[in-house]
Amino acid sequence: MVHQEADVLVLGAGASGLMLAYKAAQRGRKVLVLEKANKAGKKILMSGGGKCNFTNLYVEPENYISHNPHFVISALTRYSNWDFIGMVCEYGIAYEERKHGQLFTLNGAKEILSMLLEECSKTGLVEIKTGCEVKAVNAVDGQGFQVATSAGCFKAESVAVASGGLSIPTLGGSGIGYDIAKQFGHHVYPTRAGLVPFTFSDSFKEVTARLSGNAVEATLSNDLNSFTEALLFTHRGLSGPSSLQLSNYWNAGQSFQINFLPQLDVAEFLKSRKSTQPKVLLRTLFSEHLPKSVAAELQNLIWPESAETAIGNLSDDKLEQIAQRLQAFNVKPSGTEGYRTAEVTLGGVDTAEVSSKTMESKKQPGLFFIGEVLDVSGHLGGYNFQWAWASAHAASAYV
Repeated sequence: MVHQEADVLVLGAGASGLMLAYKAAQRGRKVLVLEKANKAGKKILMSGGGKCNFTNLYVEPENYISHNPHFVISALTRYSNWDFIGMVCEYGIAYEERKHGQLFTLNGAKEILSMLLEECSKTGLVEIKTGCEVKAVNAVDGQGFQVATSAGCFKAESVAVASGGLSIPTLGGSGIGYDIAKQFGHHVYPTRAGLVPFTFSDSFKEVTARLSGNAVEATLSNDLNSFTEALLFTHRGLSGPSSLQLSNYWNAGQSFQINFLPQLDVAEFLKSRKSTQPKVLLRTLFSEHLPKSVAAELQNLIWPESAETAIGNLSDDKLEQIAQRLQAFNVKPSGTEGYRTAEVTLGGVDTAEVSSKTMESKKQPGLFFIGEVLDVSGHLGGYNFQWAWASAHAASAYV
């Protein structure tokens, strides 16, 4: 028995789902949003440490990872960062620019969520059902879809899958969107945790545990990419923006390099101090640029045999070796913290089988995929929210 009918069923009341709901309703579509969690927008509320990094001043296709990198261009062009910033300004939401063009609210993520819910409410055509877990989606010949849930059965012409990925399951993340895609014959790329801290099980873990809470500006790099941002030591391994960014380009079993002093030519720095301060110890010199505890740990790792040797007594070759290791220190994580703390899910619904203009399935008319469920993942810095807004906007004109 069908409990309720609508024009559009949106599966998920996160960033993309709420955006699509009000945009579609502005076209006169009756929209029903089904959300598994007990309230809408839980992931929005915790994002950016509760301040919601809602977009970025500099959004380019290169900020996204996908097996089909051109897919994002159409949607991002038609609904830009400036379009969303304009709405934020209309609502009088105060925000600030942080490093790398990241935009955060000043008074909390709740203002972004309230804005989206207000836009839904203003249309008079959006209803949001929380605590409503989707069990099955079935196409009805020529009559749209029936969606069975824990709160009954619903019917609509169109279904928009905005269920997100597997990241942070405590906030409602699940694989239902991938299951629906597969059911309708879509290829789904294997998923893994992205924007996630690294963990270690070797002796380096003891180093990170002792340094837990310390942060340094560092460059983390491998063959695929390189990021210079804050590196945070934790009890389990490495976190901070540089680690999270590189995790998107890392696979189990791989190592990467850390440059602990990216702002310095360390070899030149050491040789010049050798002539001006020959009696000084290396750890004393490096403490000018690094926390003392970090310099001490690096000493144990890189130059333990020269710990008490004045720089004037070290050969230029030795100084170059030390400089080289400090600027390309090799580490091999045992893994990551996984979906529990991941900010995004890599992989997902193959975009080759989805229209980049409408976000509609090429295999099932009336079925749409938006946001994180697709094989599109942004870098850290507001890019995933911008993809949520842009992909939802693209679909909203066609659902």
